[in-house]
Amino acid sequence: MDDHAGFRTFARALLEAEGFDVVGEAEDGASAVFAAERLDPQIVLLDIVLPDLDGFEVCARLTERGGERPAVILTSSRDATVYADRLGRSAARGFIPKDRLSRTALMALAG
Repeated sequence: MDDHAGFRTFARALLEAEGFDVVGEAEDGASAVFAAERLDPQIVLLDIVLPDLDGFEVCARLTERGGERPAVILTSSRDATVYADRLGRSAARGFIPKDRLSRTALMALAG
């Protein structure tokens, strides 16, 4: 879930090449919530900066019912230190900088 089509294309290609089944995409927070509720993914890779709801709000909505799914992993082109306080309070499993996205990084956080 990212507002930049270029990053969504890159992430999809990378994740599919590394064995993930990418079941959906969204370009804003509201669409991300709708898609995740409809598709019930195991993992949601979620940009923090979105045009309507930020990634923290989307994460809260997706995880408010509890349970194991989805494992929300936040991402950004900005450094994690910018979001340190909010990351610590969020229900996200963790944070991966966009330039470090990989199967290994996702699996380390998603379990």
